[in-house]
Amino acid sequence: MDRKNCSSLTEFLFLGITTNSEIKGTLFTILIIVYLTNILANLGMIILIRMDSKLHTPMYFFLSHLAFCDLCYSTAIGPKMLVDFFSKNKSISFYGCALQFFVFCVFADSECLLLAVMAFDRYKAICNPLLYTVNMSSKVCSMLMAGVYLVGMMDALTHTTLAFHLCFCGSNEINHFFCDLPPLYLLSCSDIQVNELVIYTIFGLIELSTISSILVSYCYIILSVFKIKSAEGGFKAFSTCTSHLTAVAIFHGTMLFMYFRPSSSYSLDQDKMNSLFYTLVIPMLNPLIYSLRNKDVKEALERLKNKRWY
Repeated sequence: MDRKNCSSLTEFLFLGITTNSEIKGTLFTILIIVYLTNILANLGMIILIRMDSKLHTPMYFFLSHLAFCDLCYSTAIGPKMLVDFFSKNKSISFYGCALQFFVFCVFADSECLLLAVMAFDRYKAICNPLLYTVNMSSKVCSMLMAGVYLVGMMDALTHTTLAFHLCFCGSNEINHFFCDLPPLYLLSCSDIQVNELVIYTIFGLIELSTISSILVSYCYIILSVFKIKSAEGGFKAFSTCTSHLTAVAIFHGTMLFMYFRPSSSYSLDQDKMNSLFYTLVIPMLNPLIYSLRNKDVKEALERLKNKRWY
């Protein structure tokens, strides 16, 4: 469409999660508890890993970055969403909307890639234990994380640039609680075929590559576990992977459902509930999964508690 026909929007208005005043208070209470738990759990995990020298290993280095990604992309959305519950002015500036989506996309993509890197780390630890410290040196871990964040930023920049160069010549009301692409596209009067093609292509490649690498890593891990003669040794080796597998199943399952379901089943109201799950609930669950199912983290918490008492 000719850019002259585009309106010069300066802000968007969120319609929010619900307009039902009867459930607003209850929903707000639940969500603020979820968000505060999310902040405390992820920040606590990062601080614990930094403070305890026994957790200065590649596995916990990646886990601290997982907590950092969860903290960042939930914070890009959570505070604004909670404030809007009882705010009359639920507006966000045009560039603020672009920034919110960019930050969310960077860290959501980074988490997706990071889960694949963590599977590779478990593969090296179990299949090549004697060379593990060499193969996963601090330099290698830092380079892997730099690659994860770089890909996340490039993907986010691509989607953000394409989305916010569209023409918005109708309403500026976003039927959502944050700046996500599907509700934004509904406001555009431009042709969004290219945007949708880019979403499905890039997101499909990221999902395909990360899920494939995770599956390949765990195929090798399972084969190595079967070679361990001791049943206890095999169980101990694989037990370090259970938390990671749980996090992978929850995160990738939600993402695949959100972006690869048939368009005929798409509903904005349903989409809001699904978005709440992956923007606030999943970031809260990850540190809980790793702390409740991880012996090293429990021991580190015990050491920290004893140290404080001493």
